[in-house]
Amino acid sequence: MVYQRIKDNIEVLVDFATKREPGKQRSDYLNLLKHDLAMYYGYNTFLVEKLMDIFPMSELIDFLESNEVQRPVTIRTNTLKTRRRDLAQALINRGVNLDPLGKWSKVGLVIFDSSVPIGATPEYLAGHYMLQGASSFLPVMALAPQENEKVLDMSCAPGGKTSYIAQLMKNTGIILANDASAERLKSVVGNLHRLGVTNSVVCNYDGRQFPKVMGGFDRVLLDAPCSGTGVISKDPAVKTSKDEKDILRCAHLQKELIVSAIDSLDASSETGGYLVYCTCSIMVEENEWVVDYALKKRNVKLVQTGLDFGKEGFTRFKERRFHPSLKLTRRFYPHTHNMDGFFVAKFKKFSNTIPKMNTESENIPAEEEKTDLSEKASSVTSGENFKKDKNAVSTSSENQKKKISVKGKSMKNTARVKDIKSVSAKKKETKEKPKKGKLVKNKLKKFRMQKARSKAPQSAGTV
Repeated sequence: MVYQRIKDNIEVLVDFATKREPGKQRSDYLNLLKHDLAMYYGYNTFLVEKLMDIFPMSELIDFLESNEVQRPVTIRTNTLKTRRRDLAQALINRGVNLDPLGKWSKVGLVIFDSSVPIGATPEYLAGHYMLQGASSFLPVMALAPQENEKVLDMSCAPGGKTSYIAQLMKNTGIILANDASAERLKSVVGNLHRLGVTNSVVCNYDGRQFPKVMGGFDRVLLDAPCSGTGVISKDPAVKTSKDEKDILRCAHLQKELIVSAIDSLDASSETGGYLVYCTCSIMVEENEWVVDYALKKRNVKLVQTGLDFGKEGFTRFKERRFHPSLKLTRRFYPHTHNMDGFFVAKFKKFSNTIPKMNTESENIPAEEEKTDLSEKASSVTSGENFKKDKNAVSTSSENQKKKISVKGKSMKNTARVKDIKSVSAKKKETKEKPKKGKLVKNKLKKFRMQKARSKAPQSAGTV
């Protein structure tokens, strides 16, 4: 019932204008379809939403159905020790049913069924072939290493791609096989010894710090760690274990790795200067987003991968817009190419100088918000600084005015004090030195008073 309802909903959504029920909106059909897909195929709602954004409705069911089927077993002929024709004949004699992988590969074989374990035949133990997925052939073919070159495989475990590079270089030059996990390097060493690779050096460094260790490589291969959404048929736990935080965490690590991989390249190399970036994921955040970031941060450009098949990468996805040259990248899906989901991009480095950091947006909403906020903050702070400067100027001018006024007032006050002192001194002088007319009047008054007293009759008893 659920599967039938999924098919009916997809039919309606493909031709929504004519087949929809009256009163129902497109969002109602999408919500029901999302719920049914998550329940029927066992995915969490986050992954279902992501897949619905990547694939059209007619292609979505094919992708989900292909993830329920195991990919065919493929092996790669080790031309350092044998030829594909001789290996195929030897395996057929042991009861193995096989066919050539395709026109695009000269060393691949597809195993349909076998009466003996493929990983324990005498040919396997002698190093005549390597068990390797068909999608893992693609990045080495895109890298196209030449003889006597200096090549770096930044994330090499378990060694399939490294041995394929040595095979194409015919054991000449030097290959630096690096991986961050010391435990996984054990399988790399074992496979390189078994396959007869003699031009490789195995090392254990964090890829993000690798330019400090060694540089000047002609070619670099970066098979970046990812969420694994392209290999769900091998690891069904991805259906429910991945969420948005996991995707963004992987994308952040991939950006750091791709920048250090570019810094390890030598742009002045006569034969190389190429980087191949690949993931076993179909998420845009881990593929086109990372490639577009590298194009902005370093002096690199995208070139043709040399792969004749595969779908073009996205130049626009929802609200994001990427560089137009991302059409040169290639996407591979299990329902169209019968191999694991894969992404391949090839860069050419044209300058060893590191460009100055730009404050432009990087198609990352969170970073856009940060830059916008920083710009706003800077403008606010500049405005505040301007106000502060203005206030400082005004306060200084006011202080100067106050000083001038205070000086003026003090000058006036001193003048007034001088005037008051002079006036008081004059008054004292006038008090101390009375006029001559007043002295005469006073003498006349005293004389008259004495006359009056002498003329008045004296009373009895007075002497």
